[in-house]
Amino acid sequence: MKKPLFISFLLLSVCALFAPAIVHAQSNRVQVNFNFARQRGFSSNQFAVWIEDAQGRFVKTLYITRFTAAGGWQKREQSLPQWVRQANPAGMNKTQIDAITGPTPQSGPLHYYWDGTDSTGRTVSIGEYRVIVEGTLRNENRVLYTAAFKLGERGQTTAQVQYFGSNTADRGMLGPVTVTWN
Repeated sequence: MKKPLFISFLLLSVCALFAPAIVHAQSNRVQVNFNFARQRGFSSNQFAVWIEDAQGRFVKTLYITRFTAAGGWQKREQSLPQWVRQANPAGMNKTQIDAITGPTPQSGPLHYYWDGTDSTGRTVSIGEYRVIVEGTLRNENRVLYTAAFKLGERGQTTAQVQYFGSNTADRGMLGPVTVTWN
């Protein structure tokens, strides 16, 4: 009689240890939404979506257009310079690049998801993070959206926008960016 009780107690103890991790994994979903309007012409339509911690340290790229990630950043320095500084594509191998890239999408609403893991697949700590969406509108004209959120809580926000460069004609390429987390 003692042995079945001991086994039951042991199983319950193990389940109790892992239950917070299961709840943690299920409650760490972040969704990034924005509209993309594909632009005509050279040196445009490049964008990246990534996560940073509250101190501005890179956590994970959710998406980057293939041209920039596959070396376009070396051909055109103005192509997503902030993502290049944060993500360090020079230090990534082909498999790592392939995992985060895709062709430039068609115009329309886009949705990207973060599961609360870093670029190595490890679950990150509960706390404050930022979604960053950077776009090269044309040549040196860029847009940067930033939205802070607290992983482990629920909420929704609209990202703050900052434009770089003087050409306002291409500013409709990305945005507005909304972030929902739970």
